[in-house]
Amino acid sequence: MANPLEAKIDIAATPREVWAVVSDLKRMGEWSPQCRRMRVLGGIVQEGTRTLNINRKGFIVWPTTSKVVKFEPNKAIAFRILENRTVWSYELEPNAGGTAVIERREIPTDVSRVSQFLVKTVFGGNEDFEVDLVNGMNTTLARIKSEAERK
Repeated sequence: MANPLEAKIDIAATPREVWAVVSDLKRMGEWSPQCRRMRVLGGIVQEGTRTLNINRKGFIVWPTTSKVVKFEPNKAIAFRILENRTVWSYELEPNAGGTAVIERREIPTDVSRVSQFLVKTVFGGNEDFEVDLVNGMNTTLARIKSEAERK
């Protein structure tokens, strides 16, 4: 795996309260500025669950599919994007003020050629794309924080 991208935030809510937000994948479109919709196939989220995702950046819209590869209630959830093999994860760590949440995107060294081509030609190159992703991760975490702290 190449160096992962990550962002972290502290949330004034218990891991259970944060988990209720983070693990509700069908609401990902409310949190993420890029993943506009995540449709959970089969209804229940657990390890092995598959999703159909609609992503958007500016005027560009594209579908992806994913599979939940880690599901530890109140601790961690991760899903692999099947088209480019990246793994997105959310890890919850209890702390004095509630819960620290780390969002991470791990990039395999064998990312698909189609993905490499699209990042280079459509999304402005890897560096710009990664800056956008980290900014999006911080936006996602801020929205998750707002929702979890409202409960």
